[in-house]
Order: sequence, then C-alpha cells, then structure tokens
Amino acid sequence: MTTSVSEKRDHFLSEIGRRSLVMGILNVTPDSFSDGGKFHGRDTALAQARKLAADGADILDIGAESTRPGHTPVPEDEELARLRPILAEILAAVDCPISIDTTKAGVARFAVEAGAAVVNDVWGLQKDPAMADIVAETGAAVVVMHNREAVDRDLDIMADMKRFFEETLRRADKAGIPRRHIVLDPGIGFGKSQIQNLEALARLPELRMFDLPILVGVSRKSLLGELAGTPIESRLVPTLAANLAAAAHGASIFRVHDVAEHVAGFKVFDAILSASSRQPAVA
Repeated sequence: MTTSVSEKRDHFLSEIGRRSLVMGILNVTPDSFSDGGKFHGRDTALAQARKLAADGADILDIGAESTRPGHTPVPEDEELARLRPILAEILAAVDCPISIDTTKAGVARFAVEAGAAVVNDVWGLQKDPAMADIVAETGAAVVVMHNREAVDRDLDIMADMKRFFEETLRRADKAGIPRRHIVLDPGIGFGKSQIQNLEALARLPELRMFDLPILVGVSRKSLLGELAGTPIESRLVPTLAANLAAAAHGASIFRVHDVAEHVAGFKVFDAILSASSRQPAVA
C-alpha cells in the first residue's frame, strides 16, 4: 500500500466517531438488486463515481459481483475482468478512499495493490481462507459483515452475530490485522428474517462489546419495501429513517445509494447530537 493510500485509509478511520460517514455504492455488475447494469460500462461507472464523490461520499464501495440473495456467483477472473477497465480510472478521478466489495482474496489483493484502501467482505473473513492474510499483508482496512447461508427464524440473531464476530476477530488476530483497521457490519438483509433484521438494528448497542465501529448497509433493501410498501426506486425515505435509527443506536458508517440526501440528513443529525452533548447537566 502506497503512502498516499495509507494516508487516505488512516484519515477515513480517524473520522469514524467524529461524525456520521457516508459510503457511496458503485456496483459495476449486470445483476445487483437495485442498480444492476446501470454502471456496468466504463463511462457510466466513471461518471457515477464522480457524482458520488461530488455529492459528499466519504468513501466509495465498488463491487463487481452481486451479493444479493439468490445471486449467481461469478468466478474470480470474471470479477477481475469487470474491475480492470475502470478501477484505475476511478482511483485517479476521485479524492476519497475506495473500498472493494469482494469475498475473494485475489480480487482484494488486486484492488488494494491498485490503490483501494478498504476491503469490504460480506463473509467476514470466513469465506475465502486466504482473505485475512491478504488484508493483513496489504495493510488494508476491512469491513467484516455477519452472514449466514440460510435463514433460521428460531435463532437468537444477536447471539449468532456475536459468535460469528468472535471467530472473525480470531482470524484477524491470527493474521495480524490491527484492530484499529476493523469495522463491523451486522449484515442487514443477509441470512435473516424480516424480524431478525429489525432486531439486529434495534440491538446494535450490544455490539459495543467488541469496541469497534459499526457500518450499516440497509439502502433500498426489501425489508424497507415490505415495511413501507414502496418499490426499489421509492425507498429513499425508508432508507433514511432506518439509517437515522441505526445512527441513534451507535452506527457510524452508512452504505447507501443516495449519497447527497444522506450527507444532508446526517449534517442535521450530527448537529443536533453535538448540541445535546454541550448542554449542562441538570442538577
């Protein structure tokens, strides 16, 4: 990792907890659930990256394989083929750090060596056995997400999440990933029933036991559509509501499609939170 990339990584990590941070989503895939196919080409991907950065994203998360429920997995060479034509240009076009959304260690290595500062692994270092070592070797920060192969409606989802993260952190420690480089993601919409998704959001404070920052990715998900009765393209308000609730429960980073609206919303949220902390204690 070059000095400039590590500086971007460290600046991003240093901002966590000072204010709410917005991660802009850029899917260069043909089949992602919300925007699949929209930014699959070089020109559209580059234009969207510039827009997300201009809208105020603190970091961009680039994915070349859909992770939506029921997605068709793609081999590593295809994922790399989607990234190679655009990643370098995006890195040159925007100043904010780049995160690579992948479960494959080889893709993570390619992206970080190209200039990405963060690896976003939706299987929390537990899918590809080489992932933890690659993250440690490259010096990337890492978002580790809780996931399950299947929904178990009788499961205590928070107990399962805690067991999952304990194993993830064991692997991270063994590989030599510094704790200061790790962010937790409860995995809303992954291997959970609707009730379990809501419970995970409501019980976010329980993850404080790990003393690590929390990222939430709930943007436009079906959970919100079911609750609000809205199609994908009309889920901005439900997404903002869920993210503000998550922020009130301790989340620090928010992975979203609609960056400008979240940047504006969190400016208000953070200002109110800051003002409340300055109030004198009542005798």
